[in-house]
Amino acid sequence: MPLLPGPPPLEITLRRSARARRFSLRVSRLDGRVTLTLPPRAREAEAMAFARGHEGWLRETLETMAPGEPVGLGTVLPVEGRPVRVAPGAARGVRLEGDRLAVPGEPGQAGARVRAFLRALARDRLARASDRHAATLGLRPAAMTLRDTRSRWGSCTADGRLMYSWRLAMAPAPVLDYVAAHEVAHLAEMNHAPAFWAVVARLCPGYAPHRAWLRENGPALHAFRFDGPG
Repeated sequence: MPLLPGPPPLEITLRRSARARRFSLRVSRLDGRVTLTLPPRAREAEAMAFARGHEGWLRETLETMAPGEPVGLGTVLPVEGRPVRVAPGAARGVRLEGDRLAVPGEPGQAGARVRAFLRALARDRLARASDRHAATLGLRPAAMTLRDTRSRWGSCTADGRLMYSWRLAMAPAPVLDYVAAHEVAHLAEMNHAPAFWAVVARLCPGYAPHRAWLRENGPALHAFRFDGPG
């Protein structure tokens, strides 16, 4: 996946179209994915030069889509697909207690503490799911990292490095598992051809509803800001 360097790097999805006569950029309002369409015979280097020439517009557009709901005490947000209310806690760490997410410490730090909790939860769940799916294929990821990116829920590099959005900890467990299956399938098929989707179906039978859930509900997961109450 080509990247525009910077803080943060921007992932660019390249799409060749037989009908395209020139380069064009599109930013999805659903998930922030940046797609660069190019003519069939255009070179990738030229396409990325076009993207760099419009980097200011890309970053400004993505900035206007930035999450705006601050997380603090009293916020209701999903954890593994189940709504919970952020509440004061007395334990040393953040704890899930029924329909409460008990957060200790100063109220102004609640958002950051919830973010750390979700990152840890995502790392645990995604590592387990990735290892399980990779074992099914007799393969092994080179590494796994977490990011907070609006452009992709996950990605897989040519050398087998997996990346996921830690916000998947807020999605239902089967949805998280589908994303892990999707990215692990790229270890075997580095494309989105029918053979790739056959691998996804093998790892995650009946994945279509989970994919649809992300398309419909993904923007809501990005609608939380974790730098404390505003």
